[in-house]
Amino acid sequence: MLRRFFPHPWLSLLLILTWLLLVNGFAWGSLVFAVILGVGIPLLTAAYWPDRPAMRHPVKFTAYILLVIYDIVVANIAVAKIVLFMPRASLRPAWVSVPLDLRKPEAISLLAGTITMTPGTVSADLSADGRAILVHCLHAPDPDAVVADIKARYESRLKEMFE
Repeated sequence: MLRRFFPHPWLSLLLILTWLLLVNGFAWGSLVFAVILGVGIPLLTAAYWPDRPAMRHPVKFTAYILLVIYDIVVANIAVAKIVLFMPRASLRPAWVSVPLDLRKPEAISLLAGTITMTPGTVSADLSADGRAILVHCLHAPDPDAVVADIKARYESRLKEMFE
């Protein structure tokens, strides 16, 4: 019965929290509207999610989010140094193809979003078969190291959580 009204409880909670953060202040009307959104959106979109994604380790997901936040802060500092102090001639931008071991679309989307949120890298394309992601790097003197870093830092953790 509970799954009928909350087909995606984590999404409902995320939508409620996101709305309350966007409002930037607490009011009972905002909370009521957030609950309406948090319940309504998953109910309306449940038919489009026939296979509910299963996250096996929610604690690891929290650790993953903390890692991504840390990496975003560190990458912001690195990009600022590149922009402010690196001569243009020594900048080495690169397109890197990262082969994927992930197969779940949710995990691949999360990986692509993580890459894009981290300053200095952008997920540009996913291969038609879903086995590689094309990433543009602002400065990659060693493209193989970028691939190894993405696979070790992000993909391996996502694989543990989703597959």
